[in-house]
Amino acid sequence: MLIGILQHTPHWVWGLLAVLVSLGIKQTLPRRRTLRSATAVPIAMTALSFYGVMSVFAQQSIALAAWAAAVLAAVALSHAAGVGSKIRWLASEQRLLVPGSWVPMMLILGLFIIRFGANVMLAIHPDLSIDRLFAVPVSFAYGAFSGIFLARGLAMWRVARQAQPASMAY
Repeated sequence: MLIGILQHTPHWVWGLLAVLVSLGIKQTLPRRRTLRSATAVPIAMTALSFYGVMSVFAQQSIALAAWAAAVLAAVALSHAAGVGSKIRWLASEQRLLVPGSWVPMMLILGLFIIRFGANVMLAIHPDLSIDRLFAVPVSFAYGAFSGIFLARGLAMWRVARQAQPASMAY
């Protein structure tokens, strides 16, 4: 069955996976980034996660509620755990120094695996799109991964804002 699933997966999915892995590998290296470019990935991944929930479970408000609750919980827990505490503002360059981390790669792959698995299940059992016992955990997982991403992006904004004089804050 697994071989059949892999064989029937559209080729573009494997290209997307390659792009996502490349993006994740880039995140493992320390980099000097503008605030906008550093927060683009967290925002994009959160938007894609939201789209994933809405495109499949639009008829179930509980799915959106599960996604939103997971995002908020993950942001709060990540903030409490000190996510982004090693990010520094380089005032002379007006850039962030973002340390390399494997966490974005894990999050990217986690979201990909959840999306891939959910789509396979929906292809095999289309009626799952209206099953709350499927929609809620999938939406919650999307939200949890996205919330961690979003917390990292918010930490970058916080570092930049705290380093800037009030007249130069973003």
